[in-house]
Amino acid sequence: MDFLNDINYQLGNMIGLTLLDPQHFISLVMRFIINLIVVTIIARGFYFPRGHRRDYMFIYILMSMSIFLLVSLMEGDGMNLGAAMGLFAIFGIMRFRTEAVPIREMTYLFMLIAVSVVNALGRAEYHPKADYWDGFGLVTIIFVNLVFIGMAWLFESSRLVTSSCSKYIKYDNVSLIAPEKRDELIADLEKRTGLKIQRVEIGLVDFLKDACLIRIFYDEPADRGNSIEEMTKMPRL
Repeated sequence: MDFLNDINYQLGNMIGLTLLDPQHFISLVMRFIINLIVVTIIARGFYFPRGHRRDYMFIYILMSMSIFLLVSLMEGDGMNLGAAMGLFAIFGIMRFRTEAVPIREMTYLFMLIAVSVVNALGRAEYHPKADYWDGFGLVTIIFVNLVFIGMAWLFESSRLVTSSCSKYIKYDNVSLIAPEKRDELIADLEKRTGLKIQRVEIGLVDFLKDACLIRIFYDEPADRGNSIEEMTKMPRL
């Protein structure tokens, strides 16, 4: 240990960097592993089975680990609550340039950023004069990560809240939108879409073009979490 301290002292004087701080390094590695496991569970285990977006899944993992390393390697005195909230503000106003990010994807993004910030700031410091440790314990960090996993499970669990899928349809037969013909309308929509429709909502009606905008509600587990289910126009490819 004395040999390591001598090397750290010599390098610190020469280049302003030390070779290794075992305590901080082991702490960083342990928190990195915990963060990687939790982020992967949430992104791969909860988001991907319903979102089916590999690009978003990898973005979540890489961005979360980048945030973790960024916050962890910043100086402790400079990384206060204001700086942490500043990171949230940056990503809060950020919109991906190629497409608008759906609310579900943005929710996962904020959650995984929060996980990474918590894990990055979860460290303890010893105060020799007062003889006590100040900061977060390993049990506390693990508990907080389990809380995030539990929230993701509740968010995706159909056992807690039974929800139906919805889809906007441009419909070409306005003669069936009258309330007394609702059964005929649903039957026609089910025949065209192949879905078991629970209810419908009538939106904008254009009598000149004999068309209207209809929102259908149906129960299809494979479509839950579909990020384009509420789009009303074709995107530019």
